[in-house]
This record gives sequence, structure tokens and C-alpha cells, in this order.
Amino acid sequence: MKIMVLGLRGFPGVMGGVETHCENIYPRIRSLGYDVIVLARSPYMEHDEWSGVRFKRLWAPKRKSLETILHSLLGVIVAAFERPDILHIHAIGPAIVTPVARLAGLKVVVTHHGEDYERQKWGKFARLVLRWGEAMGMLFANQRIVISRKLEKLVRTKYGKPAFRIPNGVQLGQEAGASSEVTRFGLEPSRYVVIVGRLVPEKRHHDLIKAFEKARLDGWKLAIVGASDHPDDYSESVTEAAQQNPDIVCTGFLTGAALRSLFAHAGLFVLPSSHEGNPIAALEALGYGLPVLLSDIPAHLELELPASSYFPLGDVDALQQALTQAVSDPPSTMELDALRGMIERDYDWDNIARQVAEIYQLCMPSRT
Repeated sequence: MKIMVLGLRGFPGVMGGVETHCENIYPRIRSLGYDVIVLARSPYMEHDEWSGVRFKRLWAPKRKSLETILHSLLGVIVAAFERPDILHIHAIGPAIVTPVARLAGLKVVVTHHGEDYERQKWGKFARLVLRWGEAMGMLFANQRIVISRKLEKLVRTKYGKPAFRIPNGVQLGQEAGASSEVTRFGLEPSRYVVIVGRLVPEKRHHDLIKAFEKARLDGWKLAIVGASDHPDDYSESVTEAAQQNPDIVCTGFLTGAALRSLFAHAGLFVLPSSHEGNPIAALEALGYGLPVLLSDIPAHLELELPASSYFPLGDVDALQQALTQAVSDPPSTMELDALRGMIERDYDWDNIARQVAEIYQLCMPSRT
């Protein structure tokens, strides 16, 4: 069965939650006997094959407002000519082309990764387009996948359609990486707080910076890992705020051994986001056995962590108190091992890939 994938920039080592999701599931789906072709965006990709997955690099303008829609339209045209058994569209922005793909006679699976119209970086028109993309994807796809219970309920109640809930995952058992990857940033193993993610407003880096400065954690530093797809006022403001404090380090975008090291040698992971789908970075932190502090948004609460792992969204004082408490009285090894076991049980990429492959089978006439 030939699967064509649309809606992401590409992988490996390309920043983004959808990209990380696809980087993990498609080599595994390929190993199950499927032919996988990713319609990647040429500005972000240089290779044509990786781990058995083939890439067809298509033109895309590297502009926030046009990149997704133009690449998605071009991708549907390519798929219409190449006739894959399944066109799998990821995210609600690219999903706006779902009716076009169906009119072309394609079987379409859409994965809803999150209500992107809630992201602060988008203006009114972009949010309207994203809502329209959600509607087109959920109403016209042959099968729908969502990554959280909240999205499953949204699709059922708002669009009257069933959806399969298949969360993001985490790859356990990876080598931690040398501590030299940490010390080169001026960090000391087990003595730094880390946040991993794009430099975008909904991650609320400034809440963490303010809380960290108020907490005055003796001997601790804050590592901000990530970058912006399209540098803007927000990303520059985070960088400028970090530069004012020698105990705050901006590492830029990291991947591979460097990222694994920053996770594995941290003392605490924090994610103060106002919006998430199913937070891969938080799952990875738990997979490394790290204590975590998360804002109390629905996507984080779905992880069902102990109450001490949450703080009220936007409450800098509460975050400062949580930081102080987490450093002075960290969870026991037994508690962290229990959380790691939960992650291993419920968020395994191998199992996730098998579930996605089962959805593909549902689209085929012989299985319906």
C-alpha cells in the first residue's frame, strides 16, 4: 500500500511537533510493509530518503502566511497524478485541501494535532482560515485521527463525526549523550531548569523567565531550547530577556545527541504554555525521568500527573513557588519511575505506528 504524507516540512531534525510525530511514526510504518512518500517542503529538506521513507521535495515559499496553503495545494495536485492508496494530511491548516483531494478521487486520512487557531501568533484572517481547515478536514476525510481526548470530543460534538484517538509518543531507552553537550552551554548537570519548544507566544517563555528570576535558585540556571520558524518580535524579546541574565541560556534549536543531553542531564522541565495539542516535549521529559512543571491547560491535565506537577496558567507567583518547591523537595525516584512507566505503557511510538496503519486499512474497500 502506498501512503503519501502531506502537511509537514519534512524530517529528520526539522523543528515542530508535527515533524517530530511524523519522524517517529513513518519509519515504523515503512517497516510494517508500507511504501511511504512524504511531500516535503524544499526549503527545509536536502535529502530524498531516510530510514526507508522517501521524500518528494515540493516548492514552498518560506513565508508564514503562504507556506502551508500553497504547499498543500501543490501537494494535492501531485497526489492526484501519482494516485497513492492513502493521502494522509497532518494538521488543520493543510487539511483545508481535503475536499479537493476527495474530488480528485483520493482516500484521505486527516490527523488533527491541535486547535491552531488558538495560537497567539495568528491574526484574525489566519484564524478564520484555520477554523475552515479544521471543518474541511473533519467533515470530508475518510478517517479522522486526533491526538487528545479534548480533540476527540470536539470532533464528535462540533462536526458529528467519529475520530480515533492516537496520542503522540516518546522513544525510551535512548542514550543520554555526553555531559559535554551540556557544559558547552555553561550548564551544570542536574542544576538547570529546561524548556524545549519553539519561540512562539503560546509557550509563554516570559512567564518562566520572570518566575525563575524571582525564585533565585542558588546555583541553578535556565536553559531555553528552541528557535522560531520565522523570527519576529516575540522571539527577539525572549532572546533579549535572556541576555539580561547570565543564569539564562538560549541554546537555539537542538536535535539528536545535543537535545537528548539537555533533557537527560536537566534537573527540572517546565512548560508554561497557554496552548498545546499533546505535548511531545513534556512526554520526552517524563520519559527521561525528569520532574516536570506544567501549566494547568487541558492538554497537560490529560497526562494525569500529580497535582504538584501543575500550576495555574499565567500565574508567575505560583510558578515561582512551584520552582522553589520542586528544587528544594524533588519527587522521589520511585515516583519518577512510576511516571516513566506510565509513559512507556501509554505513549509508545511502535504501538502508535501500528494503530495508524490500522486506520489505513479501514480506508481500503476490501476492509470496509
